[in-house]
Amino acid sequence: MEQNLSLYRVFYTVANAGNISKAAEQLYISQPAISKSIRKLEQSLDVTLFSRNSRGVQLTEEGEILYDYVQKAFYSLQMGESRIKKINDLGIGHLHIGVSTTLCKYMLLPYLQEFIKLHPHVKITIECQSTNHTLQLLKENKIDLGLIGEPERLHHIHFDSLGEIEDIFVSTSSYLDNLSLRTNHKDDIFHTATLMLLDKENMTRQYIDDYLSMHHIETNNLLEVSTMDLLIEFAKIGLGVAFVIRQFVEKELNDKTLVEIPLPFPIHKRNIGFAFLDNLQQTTAVKDFIDFYNSKRP
Repeated sequence: MEQNLSLYRVFYTVANAGNISKAAEQLYISQPAISKSIRKLEQSLDVTLFSRNSRGVQLTEEGEILYDYVQKAFYSLQMGESRIKKINDLGIGHLHIGVSTTLCKYMLLPYLQEFIKLHPHVKITIECQSTNHTLQLLKENKIDLGLIGEPERLHHIHFDSLGEIEDIFVSTSSYLDNLSLRTNHKDDIFHTATLMLLDKENMTRQYIDDYLSMHHIETNNLLEVSTMDLLIEFAKIGLGVAFVIRQFVEKELNDKTLVEIPLPFPIHKRNIGFAFLDNLQQTTAVKDFIDFYNSKRP
């Protein structure tokens, strides 16, 4: 089959031209070369494809059958070439990103907003999952990129840091005032307050659990929620003390809607960035996005 592809091009051109000399002109090869190619194809198929007439050549019955399939094949190839050209000209592509709901809203959206303006024909799919699930999807090559906190081990994963984030505890001033009125343990915030954390599937939750365990801090009343937006909103209405990311509550801290609670031991900052599999052939859309966010990195 592979050896016959050029022969089918000759056959298709001759059939359309109805004349060997015209086909030779169109293909920029000699008439004897055309005739030789036709004979070779006929021998390989063991049929006669053309019969001669006063004007040149015409397809035999077998030639008509073959032409029908060859015409469809070449049409498909032309459509494929046209599609590829359009992809290159317009920058059409597909970008599949995995990210947690929190990082999607506060970190990914600003990048996407600017990237879409530069590449309006790239289709973008967002997989909102926990960081642990995002890492798993990345390892299974089911997404192109993941926006995640830097994992402890980067086995076959390339990580581009976008910067550090800082975890803090916040609440309203009125909640702290009321807490001190109804408890004899006003200095022991973790034990007396309603502590609001993300659920255990979230890497941020795992991070604070490790912190509490490391410093032997005991908690008495926990409230678990699925998103950081809810943590922030619950904290703002005075429901308890929330564990959040400082960068996501800067407005509330500045206008005193929320106050930061001092800690006896500092919480180490974490790196956030885009991750993708090493040694993987990336599509043009993925390469463009990697180049884009790298140009924005501090």
